[in-house]
Amino acid sequence: MKFSEILSQLGDVATINSLTTNPDHDPEITGITALDESTNGTLSYVEGAKFASFVSKTNASALILPKDEKLQMQAQERGIVWIATPDPRLLFAKAIALFYQPYRPKPEIHPTAVIDSTTKIGSNVYIGPHVVIQPGVVIGNGVIIHPNVVIYPDAKIGDRTTLHANCTIHERTRIGADCVIHSGAVIGAEGFGFVPISTGWFKMQQSGYTVLEDNVEVGSNSAIDRPAVGETRVGRSTVIDNLVQIGHGCQIGFGCAIAGQAAMAGGAKLGNRVILAGQVGISNQVKMGDGAIASAKAGIHSDVAPGEVVSGMPAISHKLYLKVCAISNRLPEMYESLKQLQRQLGQK
Repeated sequence: MKFSEILSQLGDVATINSLTTNPDHDPEITGITALDESTNGTLSYVEGAKFASFVSKTNASALILPKDEKLQMQAQERGIVWIATPDPRLLFAKAIALFYQPYRPKPEIHPTAVIDSTTKIGSNVYIGPHVVIQPGVVIGNGVIIHPNVVIYPDAKIGDRTTLHANCTIHERTRIGADCVIHSGAVIGAEGFGFVPISTGWFKMQQSGYTVLEDNVEVGSNSAIDRPAVGETRVGRSTVIDNLVQIGHGCQIGFGCAIAGQAAMAGGAKLGNRVILAGQVGISNQVKMGDGAIASAKAGIHSDVAPGEVVSGMPAISHKLYLKVCAISNRLPEMYESLKQLQRQLGQK
């Protein structure tokens, strides 16, 4: 499509652009690429001034730029059309959607699907091959259920939610509207509840619920467990990466982001817009306040205040952690100095 067509579809966010001063230069844009892999006819983006050097060597025909007149002039001198915006990465994400949409099958129920007669199914629903839906399940409008999905009794799936192939939704799980559950994820399975006894362990039945609010995305092979009583809840617009473990009874606020291999033990609580980087571990019953961030591999054993950034094992303030790391790099040198000082004191 023409560059001008992209601008019109992006709307008001694309009002600052090179066509304002050079309306005749309106190239055909055939795709979207990363900045360092761009070719003629593609659109890419420059996130900030630290990537300015790419403007002078990119092969892209169009760029999404920050509001930086120097970068805009640099692009113009190379004959590259451009759009300026306060958030280039966000606009780039919107531009991708103009060229690519995920596969969305047409509504139908495949003849190999096994669906209990008590299931309530909304309109425009796709149910793929070998899906199994057990008694009392409610499926909303526009839901997509890809092959081999299993839905246990009394689960509810909200409007326009997508369940990808081979995920499993356990009994009495509640999934809101516009959610995405990726392949291999298990939602609402039994939490890890056992009581020690003399002969081993007594299994505590997990009678609670797992609730995913609207617009939640869960990555492949992640697990969100149901509790013995009450509910495990994931707030709206939270995104969960692959291989994440959410223990029984956890409470997660809205807009959180949890990266791969993070794990939350039972009863842990996240406020709103909390970020957990990869391989973060949170102990039982620990709370993280609104806007808190845990960096990669942090081990969190005590509560984290709202807005605080923590790192390390056990987790401490990120600023303190950086000082500790700087000191740890000098430990061999400091140790030699200590031995020398001890020898000197011993001589006296």
